[in-house]
Amino acid sequence: MQHSTGSFRIIASTAPEAMAAREELIAIYGNASEEDADVIIALGGDGFMLQTLHETMNTGKRVYGMNRGSVGFLMNDYRAGHLPERVAEAVENDLRPLKMTTTDAEGLVAEALAINEVALLRQSYQAAKLRVEIDGQVRLDELICDGVMVATPAGSTAYNYSAHGPILPLEAPLLALTPVSAFRPRLWRGALLPDKVTVDIHILEAEKRPVNAVADHTEIKSVIHVRIAQSDDKTARVLSDPDHSWSERILAEQFTY
Repeated sequence: MQHSTGSFRIIASTAPEAMAAREELIAIYGNASEEDADVIIALGGDGFMLQTLHETMNTGKRVYGMNRGSVGFLMNDYRAGHLPERVAEAVENDLRPLKMTTTDAEGLVAEALAINEVALLRQSYQAAKLRVEIDGQVRLDELICDGVMVATPAGSTAYNYSAHGPILPLEAPLLALTPVSAFRPRLWRGALLPDKVTVDIHILEAEKRPVNAVADHTEIKSVIHVRIAQSDDKTARVLSDPDHSWSERILAEQFTY
């Protein structure tokens, strides 16, 4: 499918390679204002790409990333030439983030969005003790672990995969509920959930076993309750080269060893 390329807003992380690439592209294509740009060209690594997707969520802006960072799993290869043609031929994926709603030990409520995952992690040497509810029904009365996360398909190849969670095809209407170093039940390896469910995690013995909650780059300390559900009103738009689409990369990752 061909897209109208319109005008580009070219942004970069603070990495020297990214900054140099930005100057190179601006010299060729110019640089539209954030308001006038149709497409955001993001230069950097995966962290910068996630940051850009958060900043452009619900703006209607499409983000085309090129790798000038250390990892770049989410990024297209960097090439200065033929950028309008590449953007016109790019595959678009619309990503629905997770919404994390936390209550901390002082009763304060906070919200944050996660494109990759919401993770709960122990804060001290004591293992976390958690109760897990799905759509109001208790599924685990007591989970003792270093942490647990709910990952989207887009984030399933990130922290979730490192914790031995499943890789989810980008189009799958699923979420991965994955423990980090589960101690009890020792053999529990997680669950696949429909993406429309609401996950409630209650922290047991919160004073003795404090837990932090993280939605991508936003961390809330000393939580006592976390609710996780797919956002019904937020969308991030990503463009990728047809031969290097997010769907293809996630599928290919399942056959690496």
